[in-house]
Amino acid sequence: MQTYRVKQAFIAALVLLTGLWLLAEPQLPQPLTYFGFRAVFMQYSGVIAIGVMSLSMLLALRPVWLEPHLDGLDKMYRLHKWLGITALVVSVLHWWLGRGTKWMVGWGWLVRPARGPRPTGDKGLIEGLLGSQRGLAETVGEWAFYAAALLLVLALIKRFPYRLFAKTHTWLAAIYLALVFHSVVLVKFAYWGQPVGWVLAPLMAAGSVAAVRVLLGRVGARRKVQGTITALRPYPELDVLESRVTLADGWPGHAAGQFAFVTTDPKEGAHPYTIASAWDAQTRQITFITKALGDHTRRLPEYLTVGMPVTVEGPYGRFDFEDGKRRQIWVGAGIGITPFIARMQQLAGTPGAAQIDLFHPTAVSDPVALERLTADAAAAGVRLHVLVDAEHGRLDGTRIRALVPDWRDASLWFCGPVGFGQALMRDFGARGLPRTAFHQELFHMR
Repeated sequence: MQTYRVKQAFIAALVLLTGLWLLAEPQLPQPLTYFGFRAVFMQYSGVIAIGVMSLSMLLALRPVWLEPHLDGLDKMYRLHKWLGITALVVSVLHWWLGRGTKWMVGWGWLVRPARGPRPTGDKGLIEGLLGSQRGLAETVGEWAFYAAALLLVLALIKRFPYRLFAKTHTWLAAIYLALVFHSVVLVKFAYWGQPVGWVLAPLMAAGSVAAVRVLLGRVGARRKVQGTITALRPYPELDVLESRVTLADGWPGHAAGQFAFVTTDPKEGAHPYTIASAWDAQTRQITFITKALGDHTRRLPEYLTVGMPVTVEGPYGRFDFEDGKRRQIWVGAGIGITPFIARMQQLAGTPGAAQIDLFHPTAVSDPVALERLTADAAAAGVRLHVLVDAEHGRLDGTRIRALVPDWRDASLWFCGPVGFGQALMRDFGARGLPRTAFHQELFHMR
């Protein structure tokens, strides 16, 4: 699965920030007491926390230029999540050493050492000004931490409604600005003249600009196009709704397998959906297939109407089937069939351009949907394998390899439940399929 670049980026960020901090603090205090460790770790944890929060804030802007380097926005959101969790964990440790130490001294568990004489040298104007704000910065940082911790925990709770998640997650941008103030004041002043400060300063400046853009609702503003729903087709047996949208000028076109954020109700916010159609600049139509998986998607058949205006933002993603392999295996599980429908439409009229086996495991079979899928596969020259769970059993690597004997020469493209994809990745990886030949869309934006 193509998450190794994300893992590399995550580790590289932590290593870089840690290395720069070590350059500024090459020696631990001697003797290494609790309070000596506390003073050092408060600075280190502060550098790591504000550093990863800044990177996470930059990713919140959905920077398209990063997609080729991190394998698509879906992977970038995975990195965004890891950075957020790291910020939460490190901030908890930072808070406990700050606030918890004071409590433990009050409880008599620790004895604070006597403070030595304070340096009497003259401080510069900037250092003196920052020093005068320490009390305010500590108070702002503490309350910002409480708010950020609550919102980050809510973001990790899957049952927390998406529409509320989208709204409350935006508040983190304002909290981030408060934490930038906290960090600027309380980071050791000497750091600003060293490499760690030279990196932190532009990171926080860029993160602050990103936070303002988030608060102003400018994320993806240049990639938004207005559209109108021109057709709706429900598939009740599958709990699926097909929506066709005609877009106004401005849509740059898309590759099969990409996705877009769609807004039908401003109060609900934008939801990501895989595009289920190839692009035709003449008709300017785009199709989405949505499955009733939550409160919002369950209401769509009743809420959407032909003629309704929508906003479409995109396209995003690198699940585009372009890996140089003529032999490919596709696995579209359930609603994960969507990107493959778009690709088959793109390949229609050029059968033989690639040798492809498409596996579509599904819990329920709809005759009308199956007929359309079969027609798309025939037009694209794709060998289709439909497996209904109750009739054919579960799909696994053994069955795929039996039906595709030359699987070692193929790349495998998977879209569907994350656990199923990971199981296939391990199965094929254990039998020699290169990691770079397994492509999985991580379609989870929270």
